[in-house]
Amino acid sequence: MHGAPLTRDGDLVLLLDAKNKPFTFRLQAGQELQTHRGVVRHNDLTGIPWGSRVASHLGQTFYLLSPSLHDLLLYLPRQSQIVFPKEVGYLLLRLSVGPGARVIEAGTGSGAMTLALAWAVGPEGHVYSYDRRSDMQALAGRNLARVGLESRVTFQQASIEDGFGETDVDALFLDVPDPHLALPQVRRALRPGSPFGAILPTVNQISVLLAAMEANEFAFPEVCEILLRFYKTVPQRLRPLDRMVAHTGYLVFARPLAAGAGPPSAEDWAEAEPV
Repeated sequence: MHGAPLTRDGDLVLLLDAKNKPFTFRLQAGQELQTHRGVVRHNDLTGIPWGSRVASHLGQTFYLLSPSLHDLLLYLPRQSQIVFPKEVGYLLLRLSVGPGARVIEAGTGSGAMTLALAWAVGPEGHVYSYDRRSDMQALAGRNLARVGLESRVTFQQASIEDGFGETDVDALFLDVPDPHLALPQVRRALRPGSPFGAILPTVNQISVLLAAMEANEFAFPEVCEILLRFYKTVPQRLRPLDRMVAHTGYLVFARPLAAGAGPPSAEDWAEAEPV
């Protein structure tokens, strides 16, 4: 019978203190983690079972865990608003991003969606990430390197209105203020019939995008938002928490048709039921 897996030097770990404060880092022999609850030596975290309870030099309790993708995204070092985990999971499903996929995103930002896409495409897939700002792409690059996924992403510092360098990609996602301006370029890069997605903060922007999608032969548009409510996890007092993660952005999905296929009419769109 095999024993419990043990941590090794070089592993990416999540250390939680007794109040659920997270610390994510790679184990390196001889290094130390300095916290307000004391010092934790990396050597003391190496070669022990995942899920172990450990103590700082002050005797304060920590728990040693393997970070989930949710943990990595939620605590990502950032300089800009990120696509939140509650949207990321649904986006990956709707864009059908899986092992081996080739995906374009525009609006790299701090790299949260970039990281999620790189995680999902696996070692055989690839992500092409566009942004005008080199400083944001540098931060995103560091965030990817921190979790060992940098080889799965090619950063392109360019304006998407000038077009994408890739063609026949499997999915394309835009997190930019004016996605409607880039729809002709999206059509040239995305394989016909493959999923397109965007995230926008206001309904005004969505109205403009919907009209542009109709003009550019995109079909089956959908708009949604995702609200997330947590519960107080005390068995005797199970109830919703006072705060919830409400609106953070509207998600828009559609598929570009083959040239000349002709999209359904606006009346058909209005009457279509969400899938």
